[in-house]
Amino acid sequence: MRGQWFVGVLVAGLLLGACGDPSSGPEAPPPSAPAVSATTHQRPPVSPRTRAPVKAPRVLYLGDSLAMENQKVLGQELRRELRAGYRSAPYSGTTLCDYLEGTAQRSLVPARDKAAALVRSLRPDFVVLQFWGNAWDFTWCMDGITYDASREKYFERYEADARRLVEQITAAGGSHRPRIVWVLQGPDPITPDRVRRVNGLYERLAAASDDVVADAGKTVSPASDRYAWTQYLPCTAYERAHPGFCTQPGRDRTALHRDDDYLHFCLAPTTSTPKPCPVRSPGILRIARGVTKTIRQPAR
Repeated sequence: MRGQWFVGVLVAGLLLGACGDPSSGPEAPPPSAPAVSATTHQRPPVSPRTRAPVKAPRVLYLGDSLAMENQKVLGQELRRELRAGYRSAPYSGTTLCDYLEGTAQRSLVPARDKAAALVRSLRPDFVVLQFWGNAWDFTWCMDGITYDASREKYFERYEADARRLVEQITAAGGSHRPRIVWVLQGPDPITPDRVRRVNGLYERLAAASDDVVADAGKTVSPASDRYAWTQYLPCTAYERAHPGFCTQPGRDRTALHRDDDYLHFCLAPTTSTPKPCPVRSPGILRIARGVTKTIRQPAR
């Protein structure tokens, strides 16, 4: 997503720059924990108030430019809160079909980073999918189908691709099928109804496959209206306590977006080479914490 923002016109350009670099490759997973000593010591009885240790999850994060800019912060939160093993492979400008196997020749995602390929090699416990829902003729695998030209055709194709992606992830997981976390998107001032429908699709897919949704979009929405776009929100207690996250402390509000980018949450200018966001950005932290909370307490 590069270039100047002209309201309602330049979004396709914005998807290019977002904040991530596919050429740099996905972030390497952290070293595994040391092996546990095999002893025969008897464990003490567990009291009703004591929780059994929770296994650190393995998390795979895939998505478009929003995931690209979020990937480092999400990894930090998952490791800090859950000691999670983490791998990210986002690509700016992509949509669901880019991660389908069988689309390598007309896709922005190489074969090695398709969702199913990564599930087979990494065996994650969770696959986090964050896609705003590419609505323009921006990625080849959409075959020129756009929201503006044919809304119903766009949604039919988007849903078909989403279902195929679930099927491929399920097959790749085999007996260790990872749980999919669909990240619900925040408000869009240009096509608000589209985002509602995309989120509704994610919710239906999660319910049908015993997966979950992370309503990270709610964390960047006004409390009074989940789908009302805003550039600023009141600072949270955490943001007030951590310098740089409450960007306007005198007004007790913080910036979610730059003046020239209504879609992304990175407060640094976009670049020609996508990369993770290099500056503290309240919207990114809010989204990352929302996803982490869902993985910590997945609802069955």
